[in-house]
Amino acid sequence: MDKRLPVTFILISVMLDAMGIGLILPVMPALIQEVEGDGIAAAAVWGGVLATIFAAMQFICGPMVGSLSDRYGRRPVLIISLAIMAGIYVLMALAHTIWLLVIGRVIGGITAATQSTSAAYMADISKPEEKAANFGLIGAAFGAGFVLGPLIGGILAEYGTRAPFWAAAILAGANAVFGYVVLPETVTDRIRRPFSWARANPLGAFRNIGSLPGLKRLLFITFVYTIAFFVYPGVWAYFGAAQFGWGPGMIGLSLAVFGVGIAVVQGLLLRPIIKRIGERRAVILGLGIDVAAFIALGFVTNGWIALALTPLTALGSIAGPALQGIMSRTAADNQQGELQGTVTSINAVATIVAPLMVTQTFWFFTTPTAPVYLPGAPFLLSALLTVGCIVVFIQTPRPQRARVT
Repeated sequence: MDKRLPVTFILISVMLDAMGIGLILPVMPALIQEVEGDGIAAAAVWGGVLATIFAAMQFICGPMVGSLSDRYGRRPVLIISLAIMAGIYVLMALAHTIWLLVIGRVIGGITAATQSTSAAYMADISKPEEKAANFGLIGAAFGAGFVLGPLIGGILAEYGTRAPFWAAAILAGANAVFGYVVLPETVTDRIRRPFSWARANPLGAFRNIGSLPGLKRLLFITFVYTIAFFVYPGVWAYFGAAQFGWGPGMIGLSLAVFGVGIAVVQGLLLRPIIKRIGERRAVILGLGIDVAAFIALGFVTNGWIALALTPLTALGSIAGPALQGIMSRTAADNQQGELQGTVTSINAVATIVAPLMVTQTFWFFTTPTAPVYLPGAPFLLSALLTVGCIVVFIQTPRPQRARVT
């Protein structure tokens, strides 16, 4: 069997995770109003609750799903999760009460935690020097899903509020069948690790993974960097409207351009960059580019200049996969699922914290009583956080690879 088929399955799975979120976004306000019978304000409250539930389940279940894949294999975890995901989308397509939507988001958050298993599978099949570049492929797939999801969801919404859910169910089910046919198992008896609840909960997993020399600092950097990078989805729509007078169409176009930029950088440029300068320098370079982009966006007043900065902002995305590659090379072969599950949990917590930080900063500097009117203030906050990441990373010693235990 062509060795590229399993990689294709993994990338499609990650892309579907990203698409599944964006696909349903255009119809969620109308759907919530439909099942609740209330106005847009109440729908927005429920929308926030559903988003928080989804992120919370990823935080709780990320290490558990990763540890299950370390014990029982990546193949069953991925295929079963996709099958459940398809069923959940069917449930949400048929839902006529808000509580069925809540159940859908609870179970959906659990199945979306398989991003950790997808990353662990990619680590399993990668040589040490290929890990960062292959994690970049995962980032590119996520970026493609980020662009395609809202676009397809908006088109399907013309056929009713339930149409995007049926489409997501079909895509997830078809990919489960595809994985069943093409995906070989990568967890062998050499690296299979007994399942332990003490290590499968988020705190236990962080304590165990963080005990590896140097890895705790890298996980901390991951957490802070995720918060800083969230400034784009967190306030971009509000920033574009306040600073440039953009409408929904222009905001959507700018986000699509950004998503395409990340997909190109992580899918095509990351591998030669890593090969030329190495993972460690790639992390520093990416973080440095992010600082420059954040500062520029903090003060820019022309929308076309902001769009012209997109290649620069996208190029900074090399930092994430390079950092993930370093962490993956540090963890033992039988800890890859646990590590990726821990990273998923950290990212989920950051996703919960980040919207509050960036939106409150935006509010503070755009209210009539603001000390200075500065819609770009959240980007300056992100620049400060990223500088801190650089300082911590430079002071972190090169970690040594752990042995299989």
